[in-house]
Amino acid sequence: MLLAGDIGGTKTALGVFSEEKGAHAALAEAEVHSADYGSLESIAKEFLAKTGLKVDRASFGVAGPVLAGRAKITNLPWIVDQASMAKELNLEAVHVLNDLEAIANAIPGLRPGDIETLSAGAPMERANIAVFAPGTGLGEAFLTWEDGEYRAHSSEGGHADFAPTDAIQIRLLEHLYQLFEHVSYEHVCSGVGIPHVYDFFRDREKTEERPEITERIAMAGDRTKAIIQAALDPADSSPRCAATVDTVVSIMGSEAGNLALKVLGVGGVYLAGGVAVHLLPALKAPRFLQSFRHKGRFAEMMTRIPVHLMTGKVGIAGAAAYGLKRALAAKAAARLPRTS
Repeated sequence: MLLAGDIGGTKTALGVFSEEKGAHAALAEAEVHSADYGSLESIAKEFLAKTGLKVDRASFGVAGPVLAGRAKITNLPWIVDQASMAKELNLEAVHVLNDLEAIANAIPGLRPGDIETLSAGAPMERANIAVFAPGTGLGEAFLTWEDGEYRAHSSEGGHADFAPTDAIQIRLLEHLYQLFEHVSYEHVCSGVGIPHVYDFFRDREKTEERPEITERIAMAGDRTKAIIQAALDPADSSPRCAATVDTVVSIMGSEAGNLALKVLGVGGVYLAGGVAVHLLPALKAPRFLQSFRHKGRFAEMMTRIPVHLMTGKVGIAGAAAYGLKRALAAKAAARLPRTS
Protein backbone atom coordinates (compact mmCIF):
# COMPACT_ATOMS: atom_id res chain seq x y z
CA MET A 1 0.00 0.00 0.00
CA LEU A 2 0.96 3.61 -0.54
CA LEU A 3 1.14 6.61 1.77
CA ALA A 4 0.39 9.77 -0.23
CA GLY A 5 0.41 13.37 0.86
CA ASP A 6 -0.35 16.90 -0.28
CA ILE A 7 2.08 19.10 1.66
CA GLY A 8 1.28 22.80 1.68
CA GLY A 9 2.39 25.84 3.60
CA THR A 10 -0.92 25.92 5.48
CA LYS A 11 -2.09 22.31 5.71
CA THR A 12 -0.86 18.78 5.14
CA ALA A 13 -3.25 16.10 3.90
CA LEU A 14 -2.27 12.42 4.12
CA GLY A 15 -3.96 9.25 2.93
CA VAL A 16 -3.32 5.54 2.45
CA PHE A 17 -4.14 4.16 -0.98
CA SER A 18 -4.18 0.71 -2.60
CA GLU A 19 -3.71 -0.40 -6.20
CA GLU A 20 -7.14 -2.06 -6.08
CA LYS A 21 -9.12 1.05 -5.07
CA GLY A 22 -6.97 3.63 -6.87
CA ALA A 23 -6.13 7.27 -6.27
CA HIS A 24 -9.62 8.53 -5.45
CA ALA A 25 -10.50 6.11 -2.64
CA ALA A 26 -8.32 6.51 0.45
CA LEU A 27 -8.41 3.67 2.98
CA ALA A 28 -7.64 6.26 5.67
CA GLU A 29 -7.02 9.99 5.54
CA ALA A 30 -6.29 12.96 7.78
CA GLU A 31 -5.50 16.66 7.54
CA VAL A 32 -3.37 18.70 9.93
CA HIS A 33 -2.04 22.24 10.25
CA SER A 34 1.49 22.07 8.83
CA ALA A 35 3.07 24.63 11.15
CA ASP A 36 2.10 22.57 14.21
CA TYR A 37 4.81 20.04 13.32
CA GLY A 38 8.56 20.22 12.95
CA SER A 39 8.79 17.89 9.95
CA LEU A 40 6.86 15.79 7.47
CA GLU A 41 8.34 12.65 9.03
CA SER A 42 6.68 13.42 12.37
CA ILE A 43 3.28 13.90 10.71
CA ALA A 44 3.62 10.67 8.72
CA LYS A 45 4.66 8.64 11.77
CA GLU A 46 1.75 9.96 13.83
CA PHE A 47 -0.74 9.32 11.02
CA LEU A 48 0.44 5.76 10.32
CA ALA A 49 0.46 4.94 14.04
CA LYS A 50 -3.17 6.08 14.34
CA THR A 51 -4.36 4.15 11.27
CA GLY A 52 -2.47 0.95 12.06
CA LEU A 53 -2.03 0.40 8.32
CA LYS A 54 1.20 -0.94 6.86
CA VAL A 55 2.55 0.85 3.79
CA ASP A 56 5.63 0.00 1.75
CA ARG A 57 5.94 3.14 -0.41
CA ALA A 58 5.15 6.85 -0.20
CA SER A 59 4.55 9.73 -2.60
CA PHE A 60 4.36 13.40 -1.56
CA GLY A 61 3.48 16.54 -3.47
CA VAL A 62 5.26 19.42 -1.72
CA ALA A 63 4.96 23.21 -2.01
CA GLY A 64 8.42 24.05 -3.32
CA PRO A 65 10.95 23.17 -6.00
CA VAL A 66 12.21 19.58 -5.94
CA LEU A 67 15.81 19.01 -7.01
CA ALA A 68 17.38 15.53 -6.93
CA GLY A 69 14.63 14.22 -4.64
CA ARG A 70 15.06 17.02 -2.11
CA ALA A 71 12.85 20.03 -1.41
CA LYS A 72 12.77 23.07 0.84
CA ILE A 73 9.12 23.80 1.57
CA THR A 74 8.42 27.36 0.40
CA ASN A 75 6.40 28.63 3.38
CA LEU A 76 7.68 26.23 6.08
CA PRO A 77 11.09 25.62 7.70
CA TRP A 78 11.10 22.01 6.46
CA ILE A 79 13.52 20.05 4.31
CA VAL A 80 11.98 16.98 2.67
CA ASP A 81 14.45 14.43 1.32
CA GLN A 82 13.09 11.24 -0.22
CA ALA A 83 16.11 9.09 0.63
CA SER A 84 16.17 10.06 4.31
CA MET A 85 12.38 9.72 4.56
CA ALA A 86 12.51 6.20 3.13
CA LYS A 87 15.07 5.29 5.78
CA GLU A 88 13.20 7.06 8.61
CA LEU A 89 9.84 5.49 7.73
CA ASN A 90 11.34 2.11 6.74
CA LEU A 91 9.84 2.14 3.24
CA GLU A 92 10.94 0.59 -0.04
CA ALA A 93 10.75 3.93 -1.85
CA VAL A 94 9.64 7.52 -1.34
CA HIS A 95 8.89 9.91 -4.18
CA VAL A 96 8.86 13.68 -3.67
CA LEU A 97 7.42 15.87 -6.40
CA ASN A 98 6.40 19.48 -6.65
CA ASP A 99 2.82 20.05 -5.51
CA LEU A 100 1.79 21.39 -8.91
CA GLU A 101 3.37 18.39 -10.60
CA ALA A 102 1.24 16.26 -8.27
CA ILE A 103 -1.91 18.20 -9.18
CA ALA A 104 -1.04 17.83 -12.86
CA ASN A 105 -0.76 14.06 -12.39
CA ALA A 106 -4.38 14.03 -11.21
CA ILE A 107 -5.76 15.52 -14.43
CA PRO A 108 -5.77 12.38 -16.64
CA GLY A 109 -7.85 10.58 -14.00
CA LEU A 110 -10.34 13.36 -13.22
CA ARG A 111 -13.98 12.41 -12.86
CA PRO A 112 -16.88 14.67 -14.02
CA GLY A 113 -17.63 15.70 -10.44
CA ASP A 114 -14.04 16.84 -9.88
CA ILE A 115 -14.28 19.90 -12.15
CA GLU A 116 -16.34 23.04 -12.72
CA THR A 117 -16.14 24.19 -16.34
CA LEU A 118 -15.65 27.92 -16.88
CA SER A 119 -15.30 27.67 -20.66
CA ALA A 120 -15.92 24.48 -22.65
CA GLY A 121 -13.81 25.62 -25.60
CA ALA A 122 -12.70 23.15 -28.24
CA PRO A 123 -9.77 21.12 -26.85
CA MET A 124 -7.20 19.55 -29.12
CA GLU A 125 -6.61 15.87 -28.43
CA ARG A 126 -3.23 14.96 -26.92
CA ALA A 127 -2.22 18.63 -26.84
CA ASN A 128 -0.37 20.31 -23.98
CA ILE A 129 -2.31 21.17 -20.83
CA ALA A 130 -1.61 24.08 -18.45
CA VAL A 131 -2.18 24.00 -14.68
CA PHE A 132 -2.66 27.24 -12.73
CA ALA A 133 -3.13 27.00 -8.97
CA PRO A 134 -3.61 29.98 -6.64
CA GLY A 135 -3.47 28.60 -3.11
CA THR A 136 -1.37 29.87 -0.23
CA GLY A 137 1.14 30.72 -2.98
CA LEU A 138 0.81 30.56 -6.74
CA GLY A 139 1.79 27.36 -8.51
CA GLU A 140 2.05 26.61 -12.20
CA ALA A 141 2.73 23.40 -14.12
CA PHE A 142 1.95 21.74 -17.44
CA LEU A 143 1.50 18.34 -19.08
CA THR A 144 2.81 17.04 -22.40
CA TRP A 145 1.77 13.93 -24.33
CA GLU A 146 4.70 11.49 -24.48
CA ASP A 147 4.85 7.76 -25.28
CA GLY A 148 1.10 7.29 -25.19
CA GLU A 149 0.36 9.14 -21.94
CA TYR A 150 0.48 12.54 -20.29
CA ARG A 151 3.65 13.48 -18.41
CA ALA A 152 3.59 16.26 -15.81
CA HIS A 153 6.23 18.98 -15.52
CA SER A 154 6.70 21.37 -12.62
CA SER A 155 7.70 25.03 -12.74
CA GLU A 156 8.09 28.06 -10.49
CA GLY A 157 6.19 30.35 -12.84
CA GLY A 158 4.23 31.90 -9.99
CA HIS A 159 7.39 33.81 -9.06
CA ALA A 160 7.72 35.43 -12.50
CA ASP A 161 7.54 39.25 -12.70
CA PHE A 162 4.05 40.71 -12.37
CA ALA A 163 3.08 42.57 -15.56
CA PRO A 164 0.12 44.98 -15.11
CA THR A 165 -2.46 45.24 -17.88
CA ASP A 166 -4.45 48.36 -16.93
CA ALA A 167 -4.05 51.67 -15.10
CA ILE A 168 -5.12 50.31 -11.70
CA GLN A 169 -2.67 47.43 -11.97
CA ILE A 170 0.12 49.85 -12.92
CA ARG A 171 -0.58 51.81 -9.73
CA LEU A 172 -0.71 48.52 -7.81
CA LEU A 173 2.75 47.59 -9.09
CA GLU A 174 4.09 51.03 -8.15
CA HIS A 175 2.63 50.58 -4.66
CA LEU A 176 4.13 47.12 -4.22
CA TYR A 177 7.56 48.29 -5.38
CA GLN A 178 7.65 50.32 -2.18
CA LEU A 179 7.26 47.08 -0.19
CA PHE A 180 9.16 44.45 -2.18
CA GLU A 181 12.36 44.40 -4.20
CA HIS A 182 10.75 41.93 -6.60
CA VAL A 183 7.00 41.82 -7.31
CA SER A 184 5.79 38.48 -8.64
CA TYR A 185 2.39 37.15 -9.65
CA GLU A 186 2.29 35.34 -6.31
CA HIS A 187 2.29 38.78 -4.63
CA VAL A 188 -0.99 39.70 -6.32
CA CYS A 189 -3.07 36.57 -6.99
CA SER A 190 -2.62 34.03 -4.20
CA GLY A 191 -3.55 33.58 -0.57
CA VAL A 192 -0.55 35.63 0.52
CA GLY A 193 -1.18 38.16 -2.24
CA ILE A 194 -4.83 39.11 -1.76
CA PRO A 195 -4.14 41.18 1.40
CA HIS A 196 -1.48 43.13 -0.54
CA VAL A 197 -4.10 44.11 -3.12
CA TYR A 198 -6.62 44.97 -0.38
CA ASP A 199 -4.07 47.21 1.36
CA PHE A 200 -3.45 48.98 -1.96
CA PHE A 201 -7.14 49.83 -2.31
CA ARG A 202 -7.24 50.92 1.34
CA ASP A 203 -4.06 53.00 1.46
CA ARG A 204 -3.51 54.30 -2.08
CA GLU A 205 -6.86 54.20 -3.84
CA LYS A 206 -8.80 55.15 -0.67
CA THR A 207 -11.68 52.89 -1.74
CA GLU A 208 -14.62 53.22 0.62
CA GLU A 209 -15.60 50.61 3.18
CA ARG A 210 -17.75 50.69 6.31
CA PRO A 211 -15.72 50.96 9.54
CA GLU A 212 -17.10 47.71 10.93
CA ILE A 213 -15.92 45.74 7.87
CA THR A 214 -12.49 47.42 8.02
CA GLU A 215 -12.19 46.39 11.66
CA ARG A 216 -13.44 42.86 10.97
CA ILE A 217 -10.81 42.32 8.28
CA ALA A 218 -8.05 43.93 10.36
CA MET A 219 -8.81 41.57 13.26
CA ALA A 220 -9.31 38.43 11.17
CA GLY A 221 -6.93 35.54 11.72
CA ASP A 222 -7.11 34.86 7.97
CA ARG A 223 -7.44 38.17 6.14
CA THR A 224 -7.61 36.50 2.74
CA LYS A 225 -10.68 34.50 3.71
CA ALA A 226 -12.33 37.54 5.32
CA ILE A 227 -11.70 39.70 2.23
CA ILE A 228 -13.17 37.10 -0.13
CA GLN A 229 -16.21 36.61 2.09
CA ALA A 230 -16.87 40.35 2.31
CA ALA A 231 -16.44 40.75 -1.46
CA LEU A 232 -18.79 37.94 -2.39
CA ASP A 233 -21.49 38.49 0.25
CA PRO A 234 -24.55 39.36 -1.89
CA ALA A 235 -26.37 40.96 1.03
CA ASP A 236 -23.51 43.01 2.47
CA SER A 237 -20.74 43.43 -0.10
CA SER A 238 -17.78 45.69 0.66
CA PRO A 239 -16.76 48.05 -2.20
CA ARG A 240 -13.08 47.81 -1.17
CA CYS A 241 -13.14 44.01 -0.98
CA ALA A 242 -15.10 43.80 -4.22
CA ALA A 243 -12.49 45.97 -5.95
CA THR A 244 -9.77 43.74 -4.51
CA VAL A 245 -11.35 40.53 -5.78
CA ASP A 246 -12.17 42.06 -9.18
CA THR A 247 -8.53 43.06 -9.65
CA VAL A 248 -7.19 39.73 -8.38
CA VAL A 249 -9.49 37.79 -10.71
CA SER A 250 -8.41 39.94 -13.65
CA ILE A 251 -4.74 39.28 -12.85
CA MET A 252 -5.46 35.57 -12.46
CA GLY A 253 -7.08 35.52 -15.90
CA SER A 254 -4.16 37.36 -17.48
CA GLU A 255 -1.51 35.08 -15.99
CA ALA A 256 -3.48 31.88 -16.67
CA GLY A 257 -3.65 33.06 -20.29
CA ASN A 258 0.08 33.83 -20.26
CA LEU A 259 0.78 30.29 -19.10
CA ALA A 260 -1.47 28.84 -21.82
CA LEU A 261 0.49 30.81 -24.42
CA LYS A 262 3.90 29.84 -23.05
CA VAL A 263 3.21 26.08 -23.05
CA LEU A 264 0.71 26.17 -25.95
CA GLY A 265 -1.88 24.65 -23.63
CA VAL A 266 -4.57 24.14 -26.25
CA GLY A 267 -5.55 20.89 -24.54
CA GLY A 268 -7.00 22.98 -21.72
CA VAL A 269 -6.20 25.11 -18.71
CA TYR A 270 -6.98 23.64 -15.31
CA LEU A 271 -7.26 25.86 -12.24
CA ALA A 272 -6.74 24.44 -8.76
CA GLY A 273 -6.00 25.67 -5.24
CA GLY A 274 -8.09 26.81 -2.30
CA VAL A 275 -8.17 30.47 -3.35
CA ALA A 276 -9.47 29.58 -6.82
CA VAL A 277 -12.18 27.36 -5.32
CA HIS A 278 -13.31 30.10 -2.90
CA LEU A 279 -13.38 32.62 -5.77
CA LEU A 280 -15.56 30.44 -8.01
CA PRO A 281 -18.50 32.92 -8.15
CA ALA A 282 -16.09 35.67 -9.24
CA LEU A 283 -14.37 33.38 -11.75
CA LYS A 284 -17.77 32.77 -13.38
CA ALA A 285 -18.21 36.51 -13.92
CA PRO A 286 -17.02 37.90 -17.28
CA ARG A 287 -13.82 39.57 -15.98
CA PHE A 288 -11.75 36.39 -15.64
CA LEU A 289 -12.28 35.03 -19.15
CA GLN A 290 -12.04 38.51 -20.67
CA SER A 291 -8.57 38.87 -19.16
CA PHE A 292 -7.66 35.30 -20.10
CA ARG A 293 -8.53 35.92 -23.75
CA HIS A 294 -7.12 39.44 -24.06
CA LYS A 295 -4.03 38.35 -26.00
CA GLY A 296 -4.03 40.47 -29.15
CA ARG A 297 -3.56 38.41 -32.29
CA PHE A 298 -4.06 35.20 -30.31
CA ALA A 299 -7.42 36.21 -28.81
CA GLU A 300 -9.36 33.90 -31.13
CA MET A 301 -7.17 30.91 -30.21
CA MET A 302 -7.72 31.68 -26.52
CA THR A 303 -11.49 31.37 -26.93
CA ARG A 304 -10.98 27.76 -28.08
CA ILE A 305 -8.95 26.75 -25.00
CA PRO A 306 -11.12 24.99 -22.41
CA VAL A 307 -10.87 26.35 -18.87
CA HIS A 308 -11.82 24.19 -15.88
CA LEU A 309 -11.61 24.58 -12.11
CA MET A 310 -10.65 21.43 -10.20
CA THR A 311 -12.77 21.23 -7.06
CA GLY A 312 -11.88 17.84 -5.58
CA LYS A 313 -8.88 16.78 -3.49
CA VAL A 314 -6.67 16.77 -6.55
CA GLY A 315 -3.34 17.39 -4.78
CA ILE A 316 -3.39 14.16 -2.82
CA ALA A 317 -5.12 12.29 -5.67
CA GLY A 318 -2.30 13.30 -8.00
CA ALA A 319 0.41 12.30 -5.53
CA ALA A 320 -1.36 8.97 -5.08
CA ALA A 321 -1.75 8.44 -8.84
CA TYR A 322 1.96 9.09 -9.34
CA GLY A 323 2.97 6.81 -6.47
CA LEU A 324 0.70 3.95 -7.58
CA LYS A 325 2.00 4.26 -11.13
CA ARG A 326 5.59 4.05 -9.90
CA ALA A 327 4.73 1.05 -7.75
CA LEU A 328 3.26 -0.80 -10.74
CA ALA A 329 6.33 0.07 -12.82
CA ALA A 330 8.62 -1.28 -10.08
CA LYS A 331 6.65 -4.54 -9.93
CA ALA A 332 6.77 -4.92 -13.72
CA ALA A 333 10.53 -4.32 -13.71
CA ALA A 334 11.00 -6.94 -10.99
CA ARG A 335 9.25 -9.53 -13.15
CA LEU A 336 11.54 -9.02 -16.11
CA PRO A 337 14.10 -11.81 -16.61
CA ARG A 338 17.60 -10.89 -15.56
CA THR A 339 20.32 -10.96 -18.18
CA SER A 340 23.79 -12.16 -17.31
